[in-house]
Amino acid sequence: MAPSASHRQPTLFIPHGGGPCFFMDPPPQAPHLWDAMAAYLRGLLDGLPERPKAILMVSGHWETPGPTLNIAPNPGLLFDYYGFPEHTYRLTYPAPGAPWLAGRVTDLLTAAGETVATEADRGWDHGVFIPMMLIRPQADIPILQMSLTADLDPARHLAIGRALAPLRDEGVLIIGSGMSYHNLREFFAPRAAEAAEAFDTWLTRAAQLPDTRDTALAHWAEGPSARACHPREEHLIPMMVAAGAAEGEPGHRTFNDHIFAKAISGFQFGDRVPTSA
Repeated sequence: MAPSASHRQPTLFIPHGGGPCFFMDPPPQAPHLWDAMAAYLRGLLDGLPERPKAILMVSGHWETPGPTLNIAPNPGLLFDYYGFPEHTYRLTYPAPGAPWLAGRVTDLLTAAGETVATEADRGWDHGVFIPMMLIRPQADIPILQMSLTADLDPARHLAIGRALAPLRDEGVLIIGSGMSYHNLREFFAPRAAEAAEAFDTWLTRAAQLPDTRDTALAHWAEGPSARACHPREEHLIPMMVAAGAAEGEPGHRTFNDHIFAKAISGFQFGDRVPTSA
């Protein structure tokens, strides 16, 4: 795919909430629980230099041995959440896939030493379609979903991001979709708030220092309360792809809120970074 965009796109690491949280009634004790995150996602494209030609999305809900691309022209939806209201299993998001982008992504990753696979039967998981229903309800931007690698190696995912950086000059927006805090066992426990705050402060500092960011993120588990916030890191690793694709460029926290007293943040890397949250 030849470059066609006139401006370089930034890269993003976004929180995608809990299951279909934006499309169901919030708990009575917290009626505005997800409002700030929903507003953030709805305004996500407003600060971009131009509307993306396509979105390359990496979700914390798909792992394969090596990078795998969903090449379906019109992917279905994978309702990979459980115990939610019946209507949340009838949500739709009919955006087109981007199989035409898969060749370019494969070339970039192959040059970086990765072996790339393709998949045409799996639907988009809720780490893709739930936030995209807010980000672009018109469902008119093609999406290519790429898996995480099952080793969840942060350095490997930073390198994958670096390999994909040329896409930013070709009209492609790279989004990592996960959560900066993801300990479901402790999510409703007030005692975990201090650990979440400590890790969020560290993660924000790491994101803002481009000269040391890759080293810090590669060793994220050494951050304060890191494993208390991510007993398993699949929801944090999409951040590595986004950060790697903007190596050496500024990073800013663009979203911050507290969900059940746990600090949750979103980040933007690269050009045209708006005022941080």
